[in-house]
Amino acid sequence: MRLPLPFIRAPRAALFGAIGLAAACRTHPAPAAAPRPTPSMPAPTSAASAPVAPTARVERLDPATRDEVVSTAMAVFGDSAVVAVADSMNPEEPVWDLDVRSYETHDRVEYYVDLFTNRARERFIQRLSRGTRYEPMIRAKLRASGMPEDLTYLALIESGYDPHAYSRAAAVGMWQFMSSTARDVGLRVDWWMDERRDPARATDGAIRFMGFLQKQFGSYYLAAAAYNGGPGRVSKGLTRFADEMEGKEGEDRFFALAEQDYLRAETKNYVPQLIAAALVAKMPTKYGIQLDSLSPYAYDSVEVAPGTSLQALATAAGVEGAAVKDLNPAILRGVTPPDARVWLRVPPGNADAVRHAIDGADAGLLRGWETVEVSGSTTTAAGFADRHGVTLKQLKWYNPALKTTKKGRLVAGQTVRIPRRESLALARELPDPSIERYGSGGARSLTARGVHVVRRGESLGTIARKYGLTEARLRSLNGMKGSRVLAGQTLVIRSAARTSTGAPRASSKSAAKSTKSGAKSGAKSGVKSGVKSGAKATKNTKSAKASSSPKKTSTSAKKSSAKSKRSATSTRTTTKKKR
Repeated sequence: MRLPLPFIRAPRAALFGAIGLAAACRTHPAPAAAPRPTPSMPAPTSAASAPVAPTARVERLDPATRDEVVSTAMAVFGDSAVVAVADSMNPEEPVWDLDVRSYETHDRVEYYVDLFTNRARERFIQRLSRGTRYEPMIRAKLRASGMPEDLTYLALIESGYDPHAYSRAAAVGMWQFMSSTARDVGLRVDWWMDERRDPARATDGAIRFMGFLQKQFGSYYLAAAAYNGGPGRVSKGLTRFADEMEGKEGEDRFFALAEQDYLRAETKNYVPQLIAAALVAKMPTKYGIQLDSLSPYAYDSVEVAPGTSLQALATAAGVEGAAVKDLNPAILRGVTPPDARVWLRVPPGNADAVRHAIDGADAGLLRGWETVEVSGSTTTAAGFADRHGVTLKQLKWYNPALKTTKKGRLVAGQTVRIPRRESLALARELPDPSIERYGSGGARSLTARGVHVVRRGESLGTIARKYGLTEARLRSLNGMKGSRVLAGQTLVIRSAARTSTGAPRASSKSAAKSTKSGAKSGAKSGVKSGVKSGAKATKNTKSAKASSSPKKTSTSAKKSSAKSKRSATSTRTTTKKKR
């Protein structure tokens, strides 16, 4: 999935990618059973999540009313309107707000429809059933942002709606964010909290990311491909295959790009999976699928102090600790972060009880740890933990910056948090959230690297003028024959020689400086060596009580020093020749 900077997405296996896809695409005839509507999902009654508008219900019209509507439509719009009116009044016809109908006969879409309804049937049903808990919340947030609600199926493909999904590339959560990308879209990811695991907050982040990508590429399917494979990859593909994509518009552009030998197989199959999932999920009875609906993800929110223990607060309010833990998957250590007040989620209807518990309880009793000052410098971390009834691992959970000496002893004078049992009961044993196996390649913007991303409404001429170029020069830099550009396409705006001119000079100057420094060092070293050699010779002469005079010894030292000086001069001469 950085908001003004390019987002980095790490490669990872898609949800159904490991099932063993056939090398060749197959075509499967669609069953003839009539589709039925998907049962409407109950809205979450949450104070924190976005409000869910009531689902519009299509009522059957009596024959007289229906005939009147059809007659009016025919009079105004002609015979072609009759089919549209009939379809719009058919409550059994599902509606998609993504264009899935145009591509349902595509070979890869048919392949995944067959996969989801046959070989991977049980797995697909399990994940779709899990999604019944989160889908109302996701749809409400997508609707509020003005984005297609059927983008909810991206979470199905990404993680199977699992808030704790963890990929081999260390992408986390329902929307599979890397830590750097998550922070770029406003999520907190650190030792104490990981909002990638929070269904509501992560959905907010995914909507921001998809909104950014859709504005860049002008297509939800290209945006989805960029979400999976990285926007840089998609942008370069649009530039590289601009001639092959001539005349392609809208969502057809993704399929035109996917036909080229360029995108990774996972990214090529990502959008067909999304379309197939939307087809099957909205017509479950057509494929003989029956889902087990879960209660919606709903909660109330209460602001709590830093370091509050989830279990201690739940006990004081008479609420199940497991329910509080389940509603707050982003809280990793069983306590709220020690550096900020946060909104804690509690089961619906329990907000007042929790507030009363906070007001009536001693703040110290709700804190998730006690503090102890280390005295002396002979205590090891393991011994200190054992003395206070916790393991070394648990001690480090609550003291990520624990200071120890090289010998493993605790540094005296530091304050150490000792977790209470209630806190440990709801703590999660998880990998370090900062782990990122596929990180970003640097913080420089695209413009700083001499690259421009084409926006909607821009032409080759306006882009050329923006950077003080002629159209001919811009075409030459990008190897373009024509002047047509596409939204999301990347263009080189500076030549490689120009963008790197400063570096070689700096490197050359640095090398020269280094050589000169080395020559001086050699000369200095030679003189010093000669002096030492002379001094040593003098000392040896005296101790041996030789018949030679001090004058001879001094002459020997001078000769040695002169020899070293000649060596240093030779070094300087050689260095000059090399320069």
